[in-house]
Amino acid sequence: MSITTKPIEYFDGSQKCIGYVAWDETYDNPKPCVLVNHAWGGRDSFAEDKAIQMAALGYVGFALDNYGDASLPESDEDRGAAMGALTDDRKVLLKRLKAGYKAAADLPMIDETHMAAIGYCFGGLCTLDMMRAGLDIKAAISFHGLLGAPNYPTKKIKGKLLIAHGWDDPMAPPAHVTALGEELTKAKCDWQLHAYGQTTHAFTNPGAPGNNTLAYNPDAERRSWLNMTDLLDEVFKLHGVNTA
Repeated sequence: MSITTKPIEYFDGSQKCIGYVAWDETYDNPKPCVLVNHAWGGRDSFAEDKAIQMAALGYVGFALDNYGDASLPESDEDRGAAMGALTDDRKVLLKRLKAGYKAAADLPMIDETHMAAIGYCFGGLCTLDMMRAGLDIKAAISFHGLLGAPNYPTKKIKGKLLIAHGWDDPMAPPAHVTALGEELTKAKCDWQLHAYGQTTHAFTNPGAPGNNTLAYNPDAERRSWLNMTDLLDEVFKLHGVNTA
């Protein structure tokens, strides 16, 4: 296996974005793609590492740049402002997400008919919104994501959803979980939710500060990763198979 990475420029209107693609060059044919939606810190090394991990699984990983210009806000105040500019106007966020989706779909190493998305924190919300918008995504996985629905009409959800959630996450309390369950049930989509006890926000991030809000949980990380790989195996298992 020989994993190659490189930045990919794309545009949302006049806003330049810089994605990050990782793939195994030993594969001759286009492969399924897993989009990575970053957390509130921007398209950082954590998001890039996830793209590389997707390539190691045999897919193409594409980390989206949802802030634009590969921006990496330095302070919590700046990160909150960057995220808030998009979560306060979910239509603007959706336009940015669609630009990243199209940029990935246009790459020659990607089979645009077999795409999935994962996301962390703010990226979990992004991942859910991609599905809510009816994008052609086989599966979407949210890790400790924000769960609130957008304020615009959503479309039929085509793919399968997995929500990996820390039960003690103060950013997505039980009321938000219940509301999401009701939303997805009404949408009649294929969804599953795994809630991990004694687990807060950012449970996949070893660099989390370890307080009552943000804390790494290696068991929840391992279990959620296994659940993710199982779902990706399920939705991509027929890739390259002639079923005619």
